[in-house]
Amino acid sequence: MNKVPLTARGAEKLREELNHLKTVMRPRIIEAIAEARSHGDLKENAEYHAAREQQGFTEGRIKEIEAKLAHAQIIDVTTLNAGGKVVFGATVELEDMDSGDSVTYQIVGEDEANIKEGLISITSPIARALIGKREGDVATVQAPGGVREFEVCSVKYI
Repeated sequence: MNKVPLTARGAEKLREELNHLKTVMRPRIIEAIAEARSHGDLKENAEYHAAREQQGFTEGRIKEIEAKLAHAQIIDVTTLNAGGKVVFGATVELEDMDSGDSVTYQIVGEDEANIKEGLISITSPIARALIGKREGDVATVQAPGGVREFEVCSVKYI
């Protein structure tokens, strides 16, 4: 499997979730299974089956996070010196050439993308169009609603 880019902040969030699942959720589920077992017949015990199902989801998520972290190429954005170019991890302020609206995005890995927080995936059409651009350049994006143009107003590595 290839290395997957991940910002240092994204890796820290995954480590926090992993720690929570292992130290809080696992013991809580084990306790719920023990409690449900004490109620008797397991065939018709809904609490037992629900706890076992929750255990399956939790263990699956733990394995998923561990795999992501094992295959991650963690990039500390603050140490980048890309000479003003848009690269992975850069925070970019854009102006929509048609509407004049201004938006700010940080280009991150697929697993940490969240458009509501202004985090866009490196594989998104906007990010692909922005890579390599500098302040003042215009990026043409083939969006589902048609072609859109964005001017790069600023590039920061924060």
